[in-house]
Amino acid sequence: MIVVAYIIFSFGALRLMVSFINLAFREKPRRGTLYDKPLVSVLIPARNEESNIGTLLGDLDEQLYENVEILVFDDMSEDETAKVVLSHSERDKRIRLIRSEGLPEGWTGKNYACHCLAKEAGGRWLLFLDADVRISGSIIPDMISFAKRHRLALISIFPKQIMISTGEKISVPVMNYILLSLLPLVFVREVMRFPSLSAANGQFMFYDTEIYRRVQPHEKLRNKRVEDIAGARMLKRMRHRIACLTGDDSIKCRMYRDFREAAEGFSKNIIAYFGNSFFAAILFWFVTTFGFIPVFIYLQLWQALAYIGFGFLIRVFVSAASGQNIAQNLFYAIPQQMAAGFFIIKAIINSLKGGYEWKGRSVR
Repeated sequence: MIVVAYIIFSFGALRLMVSFINLAFREKPRRGTLYDKPLVSVLIPARNEESNIGTLLGDLDEQLYENVEILVFDDMSEDETAKVVLSHSERDKRIRLIRSEGLPEGWTGKNYACHCLAKEAGGRWLLFLDADVRISGSIIPDMISFAKRHRLALISIFPKQIMISTGEKISVPVMNYILLSLLPLVFVREVMRFPSLSAANGQFMFYDTEIYRRVQPHEKLRNKRVEDIAGARMLKRMRHRIACLTGDDSIKCRMYRDFREAAEGFSKNIIAYFGNSFFAAILFWFVTTFGFIPVFIYLQLWQALAYIGFGFLIRVFVSAASGQNIAQNLFYAIPQQMAAGFFIIKAIINSLKGGYEWKGRSVR
């Protein structure tokens, strides 16, 4: 058991190093000189988003970068999503509504929506945004400059999360806690050899149009639930350069309104963070939850105290790199850890049941 204790201790030290790298080498796009202003196609898949879509369209209207077309795909919404989009399109002629004619066999709803949007787009760059995202500042020209400077096929951003309810504060930070303690995001761009060193967030995906049309990621991944990470790995396997960043105040999102919504949403993608391995997900949770026990029993006191310090600093570094409230995440650390276990269990149950329900659809 002493060997196990040393392995757990070393894993904690490694995660501490990764989380520090993600804070110390956090990349933030800075706008360079744009000698031209290419057309950017902003593509928004929307299903039952009447409470969000108007706010995002308002944000786009206030963007200083004006050479954009804004295409919204109404994915058979059962609310007033289309009505809200049409109202905005009367004031802003750059906005166009595309209505779904039905979901073809073998496609997930979002993948089909994004595929249809891309076929209609005419921009040099494609910016896929979820309807619940908020953008401000110079995010669009910043993306163009960053993509050109690093010759990127894709830039994805994890938005800064808006959390209001207790359920959100317990659940939403879990994803960043996992990702930013396991994967140095700077490696996503700098290390081309390993597709496993990939990450992406479907809430914000900025593609080079020429590469997108050549690869057709949404079509190739038509039946994938977690198309963002799968698409990033596919691009890397094809030797295209990608980048994944954490957001700041220029891109925010209130992803879920309560714990129930978060559980439904995170349970469909949490296993993808572990290479789609249920065993790896369970092992990670057990080690990060109960790993202190063998460390305290079999290692020296200073090592045990250092291990506890690792856990404390990991949450500090991850919170700072994510733009989240450090004190709040420390206060909710134990509930967040329990939430992570719940999401993994729910994902396993959904897999055994053969799928899950999302926005009124059964997804496998």
